[in-house]
Amino acid sequence: MAQQEITDNSPGIVLFPQFRQEIYDMYREELAGLTDEQLDFESDKCGWSEWSIRRNLSHVASGDFRWLLLRWGENLFSDGLPEIDDWDGIIESPYDRRLDESKYWEVESIFAVLRKSLDFACSVLESETVDSMRSRELRSSVSGQLHWLNAHPSGVREEPNDPPWGYITLEATFRHRYFEYLTHLYNIQRLKKAQGLEAKVDIPFVGYHALPDWDRSEP
Repeated sequence: MAQQEITDNSPGIVLFPQFRQEIYDMYREELAGLTDEQLDFESDKCGWSEWSIRRNLSHVASGDFRWLLLRWGENLFSDGLPEIDDWDGIIESPYDRRLDESKYWEVESIFAVLRKSLDFACSVLESETVDSMRSRELRSSVSGQLHWLNAHPSGVREEPNDPPWGYITLEATFRHRYFEYLTHLYNIQRLKKAQGLEAKVDIPFVGYHALPDWDRSEP
């Protein structure tokens, strides 16, 4: 089958087809069969072990919503933000960059949000074109996020006269989200290995965890 030609007018989803099903399936396979004890293992030995498997999953499940509605919302939805179920529990949770754990603790409830999050991301990708994703820019703080500049071939730039700030395109935002999914899945695999469990899925060696100065220490 011939590879689809990508033009400026192609829908944005052609740049990130992984959001349709691949990301969800990778997480499903990696977490299949884990007990609560295994899901909740944490350690203060390494930075990557301070969040449990469950909390890594909770973090990525809320990420697309937080980026596309809190940060990009006014830019993407000029007629008003779309309604989603449980804004407070998903987007403005009292927990640090995670779902409200008093509502979303069982793994199936977190996976349900992940599915909704990816579906929402796909709806944005399908409504944008390749050109609009590369031309739309968001002013955002890049302080402490120099790995963005090193991992992204395009779409992220610093503001010369105001260094803590910079700009990220919609394309780079989705690339960032994809890199986040891979990096947290990589952390999940290390948390499994620390418990004597085998990793299940092959993670593409791209993005943040592939940077030469990234902490890739093993348990």
